[in-house]
Amino acid sequence: MAGIIGKKIGMTSVFSAEGKNIPCTVLEAGPCVVTQVKTIEKDGYKSFQIAFDDKKDKQSNKPEKGHFKKANTTPKRKVAEFHDYDKDLNLGEVVTLDLFSEVKFVDVTGISKGKGFQGVVKRHGFSGVGGQTHGQDNRLRAPGSVGASSYPSRVFKGMRMAGRMGNDNVKILNLEVIKLIPEQNLMIVKGSVPGSKGSYLIIER
Repeated sequence: MAGIIGKKIGMTSVFSAEGKNIPCTVLEAGPCVVTQVKTIEKDGYKSFQIAFDDKKDKQSNKPEKGHFKKANTTPKRKVAEFHDYDKDLNLGEVVTLDLFSEVKFVDVTGISKGKGFQGVVKRHGFSGVGGQTHGQDNRLRAPGSVGASSYPSRVFKGMRMAGRMGNDNVKILNLEVIKLIPEQNLMIVKGSVPGSKGSYLIIER
């Protein structure tokens, strides 16, 4: 898919023509620089690598500096590959929000907020064991039995248990584009997107 790299600015709300209050997310989308053009002859497939958000020169190593120098641009923080642009892009060309000028829906990919180590009630929605009727007093949020003793004498793979929650790659499909503000590189989409404020996102048509 053709797309652009962006950043989550935060959430707000707008009123529709009918007077309904719609929750929205404000995204900074681009501008991105084409830093590599991959071809079938050289790389075995065709794609365009674009980069977003300037990085300090002292934070970049020599290979990174050399890579971005070929595109005649400064080192960048976020790099991603895309396919299926309307036209072939050239090295050093800038991809802007104009890519979405006639688009009504987008797909947004990002890293969800990390929640750390969580129990089964928060992580999987378990209700916990029942009340304290029969003298039970310390198993309210416990998962209960995870397997049997005599058979199968083991815990099945995929058993829902406590563990690390969040910090996953999440893709939200068909988010409606409410408004584009090209002069500020801003896109407003309906609903929420994964990640915290300032996190990087992949926005696809």
